[in-house]
Amino acid sequence: MTASTVREFLGTLLREREPAAAWTWLGGAAAEIERGVDPVRFGGLLSLVSRYSRRGPLAPTAAERARADELLRGWNPERWTLFEAARAWLVLARRDLDRTSAVDALEECYAYADVGELCALYKTIPFLPGAARFTWRIGEGCRSSMRAVYEAAACDSPFAASQFDDLAWRQLVIKALFVEAPLWRVHGLDGRLSEELARMALDLCDERRSAHRPVQHELWLVLGKHGGARALQAIEAELVGTNARGRRAAAIALARAGKLQRLSELAAKEADPAVRATMESALRGELSQLAFRVLDPSEAKPS
Repeated sequence: MTASTVREFLGTLLREREPAAAWTWLGGAAAEIERGVDPVRFGGLLSLVSRYSRRGPLAPTAAERARADELLRGWNPERWTLFEAARAWLVLARRDLDRTSAVDALEECYAYADVGELCALYKTIPFLPGAARFTWRIGEGCRSSMRAVYEAAACDSPFAASQFDDLAWRQLVIKALFVEAPLWRVHGLDGRLSEELARMALDLCDERRSAHRPVQHELWLVLGKHGGARALQAIEAELVGTNARGRRAAAIALARAGKLQRLSELAAKEADPAVRATMESALRGELSQLAFRVLDPSEAKPS
């Protein structure tokens, strides 16, 4: 993957979706950036996208999403907006992306960006040359209490899984639970589960139960085969609760822990049709982090 190939791909998507006037403005802005602009003008052009671009989702097709994954394994632009795609396309028009001047210009943008601009900037980082230089910046996004910013930095991209050390990775995962972001969209999560991460999740579970608060359903995604008897006891406690989404998540967690016989016994006497259906799908082997998509309240039509 190179910045130019990603930019070409985004340009193709935008040309098919933007009205002629918007595409003309974007072309002029890109040409200006290619010639070289100071940081203030650069940030101004990114901001002006909201005035000229069409508002709405990028809505890539299945084939376009597959192409994105080919360009960068783990990149899913399914939830990108047209504004974000246009801003990323303009950022990638810079001819100095491998130099300090680009880093300085981008930092100037971060300092003054609104939430929409921040999301676009974070989503663009994985495509920049020497993207590892920006690991600390993605870390800042993953510490944000604004869910939209957190998702832009942490979700639908392979960056964090490939660049974060264990400490930063654990912080990313636990932060998702606090801001109620969709952990199933954190690429590479299944491959970086650990005993320490399970311990942290179980501590959070205990805290919430002590405060008589429901446990976030995606907490059960964090355990996998880790956590030992403590994890199994926590899962079993959730399964006898009254929160249907939590019970469905705990059913998947039980299967992910390798306790298929126990899950089969529970499924045989489960009265809730939705919970039973989740148990049966887990018994069929639908156990990856993507299995939690059906539990995401923001997913109107899970696939």
